Amino acid sequence: MSMEAWMTLGVVFALFVALVKNIGPPDLLFMGATSLFALLGVITPKEAFAGFSNAGMLTVAVLFVVVAALRETGVLDFIGHHVLGRARSEKSVLVRLSSVIIPLSAFLNNTPIVAMFVPVVIEWARRNKVSPSRLLIPLSYLAILGGTCTLIGTSTNLVVNGLMIDNGIEGMSLFEIGKVGLPYAIIGVTYLLLFGRKLLPERKELLEQLGESRKEYMTEMLVQPTCRLVGQSVELAGLRQLPGLFLIEIERNGSVIAPVGPDDVILASDRLVFTGIVSSIIELEKIPGLVPAADVEAAAPSEPEKHRRMCEAVISESSPLVGKTIREADFRATYGAAVVAVHRGGRRVEKKIGDIELRPGDTLLMQVRPHFSRAYRHDPAFYLVSDVEDWRPVRRERAWIAVLLFAVLITLMTTGIVDTVVAATAIAFLMVACGCISSGDARRSIEWQVLVTIAAAFGVGAALENSGAATAVAELLVESTHAWGPVAALAVIYLIGSLMTEVITNNAAAVLIFPFCLETARLYDVDPRPFLMALVLSASASFMTPIGYQTNMMVYGPGGYRFGDFVRIGTPLNLLLWITAIFLIPLFWPFVPPV
Repeated sequence: MSMEAWMTLGVVFALFVALVKNIGPPDLLFMGATSLFALLGVITPKEAFAGFSNAGMLTVAVLFVVVAALRETGVLDFIGHHVLGRARSEKSVLVRLSSVIIPLSAFLNNTPIVAMFVPVVIEWARRNKVSPSRLLIPLSYLAILGGTCTLIGTSTNLVVNGLMIDNGIEGMSLFEIGKVGLPYAIIGVTYLLLFGRKLLPERKELLEQLGESRKEYMTEMLVQPTCRLVGQSVELAGLRQLPGLFLIEIERNGSVIAPVGPDDVILASDRLVFTGIVSSIIELEKIPGLVPAADVEAAAPSEPEKHRRMCEAVISESSPLVGKTIREADFRATYGAAVVAVHRGGRRVEKKIGDIELRPGDTLLMQVRPHFSRAYRHDPAFYLVSDVEDWRPVRRERAWIAVLLFAVLITLMTTGIVDTVVAATAIAFLMVACGCISSGDARRSIEWQVLVTIAAAFGVGAALENSGAATAVAELLVESTHAWGPVAALAVIYLIGSLMTEVITNNAAAVLIFPFCLETARLYDVDPRPFLMALVLSASASFMTPIGYQTNMMVYGPGGYRFGDFVRIGTPLNLLLWITAIFLIPLFWPFVPPV
């Protein structure tokens, strides 16, 4: 190899070590490496920044907006909280999660899907006395498996597809990777149901250990005539599975139904009394037609929902509210706020919301106008005023538009009438234009660190190719596997990809290995597509460590996992998928395609 090639490999090795040891954020490290290669003349300035105009990277960016719009309109929440249904066993939960998460992650970004399901799974586990550690690793794995079924299932697929187009190779169709991705998912689910469950640890999660200290509120909700719950039993309405909430009683025409049974039917004008934590009440408020019943005005708020916020406030010793009931305080007129729930010293207040007499130290959960926190932060009536960050108004009236636009996007991508990046950009624009998401939220939904990492990684890939390092390594790979042919080289490339993605980001692993795939195919004088499909699949096969894939990190803490848990559960799965890929890829993408 030339001195330039050795130097390039040295920089790439240093980058790899820095990523593994978490010396700095990935975007900064890749930008630094790309800049260094440009300064050394290994790549041109144009090559250094070409990744920022790559179609795959741009598609990833606009799909963040599309997924955020589905979340803002309540589409994802609706799906998430109706999945577990009447599941009563750990196995049935896994089956239900598999049937929903794999199709969702085939078309949507994995991160928001896992973020949405983590609290749902934890609350189901708490209610059914099952350790969340038995379910959260499978949740992450299912999202990863679903991402291998379509072109847009994960950003890795889009990045490799963009590289293919840049190198004059025909891009992937929407479902092309699914030829192996679907068997992948089936094998993965079968493994988790039959064998993986036996390897999962049984641990108490942090919230379960600290359950006594959770701040529980009592809230009262009014069922409006238009509410979808009217005429349904408590069980069918899903009120027994709401995460973190317990339905205490139903007040109807002056009489009280308590305890509430699963077969009790909900009627219009019923007042439902719940106890639960803040995040639980936030989910309760997302049910259309179920409104806070603190006072008459709260049932028909003057502020449009998108202009309201959720806020917590603690009553001070000197507050003029002390000694008054919530109804007497007339919050709507005085503060422009409606009290949704009350918390007092770790115990339930056995009264209706409007009849609770306020005391110093009581915490009120309120629906307020946008500037409430700024206006009353220094008011002596309250010790503390803070916004509830997890709460955001749901644009329910736009849900049908979001679903329709998403269906159009899938149709355009499936038929290939419009280029993928153009179709995704147009739909993201329409999501904003049609009010499914605000322009500010659309900008905030884009994960800029991910995009910069992807774009900068292209420069590192170009350096490997320009310096001759990719060719030298590919020659070594061909020489060592020559006796067994290109199938052996395919197996090695997949193995390298699956190992690299365990310690650095999946997108970075894909970009770094891409030039080796092209050179290996050239030296064997075969079609590069089988090697590239192996790369796409292996770069997403991050099952053995929590650090290789973002969704693994998302479940690492809540599940109380240890590093070895991923090694123990993920290694057999990686081996199964490796064998599957080596067998199936040459069948669907022959090394010498038919003329």
